[in-house]
Amino acid sequence: MKRQDNLFLSRGFTLIELLVVLVILGLLAGLVGPQVMKYLGGANTKTAKLQIEDFSTALDAFRLDMGRYPTTAEGLQALVAQPAGATRWNGPYLRKNLVPKDPWGNDYHYRSPGQHGGAFDVYALGADNAEGGDGENQDVVSWQ
Repeated sequence: MKRQDNLFLSRGFTLIELLVVLVILGLLAGLVGPQVMKYLGGANTKTAKLQIEDFSTALDAFRLDMGRYPTTAEGLQALVAQPAGATRWNGPYLRKNLVPKDPWGNDYHYRSPGQHGGAFDVYALGADNAEGGDGENQDVVSWQ
């Protein structure tokens, strides 16, 4: 019995067994990797949508206090810093007292009046930071 135990312990793996395991791991990575990346990309878009909704709520609070939305020149910065001549400003209107960047590290865009039927437009240009695009590069907008 002692001799069989030693043979079992010293046997190890053959090169073919190792190659089979590596091929299986490669196949799994090839199938699972793109799905994980797709999920992470969707998470950035969802985060941008939520942040734009937060901006919309803060902009409405600004309007209640000031009687108007910030001008395009004042931008989203008017939600955290009192604009010149704004005597009824009661901010900051964003939780962390700063205007966050979009999930791709770029500034959000703001214009008032909006060009899509609303009082304002807030939007992010996606991962490529250019208008249009599909998937991760698509624009995330407040008017849809």
